[in-house]
Amino acid sequence: MINGEEVMVPNSLQSITDLLKHLNLHDQVVIAEVNEDIIDNQKQRETQIKENDKIELVRFVGGG
Repeated sequence: MINGEEVMVPNSLQSITDLLKHLNLHDQVVIAEVNEDIIDNQKQRETQIKENDKIELVRFVGGG
């Protein structure tokens, strides 16, 4: 589940970093939460994701 919606992703995705690249969010400021734990940006690469994880992704958008 990503942001409350069931999303199918390739099995080859193993980390939050992989997921962000797959969703074309890797070059944006994104806060990731996995199963209610906020993942520090520096730990996104080593944080493994698995089936049935509940993932929340929040990105910041500029504007006025």
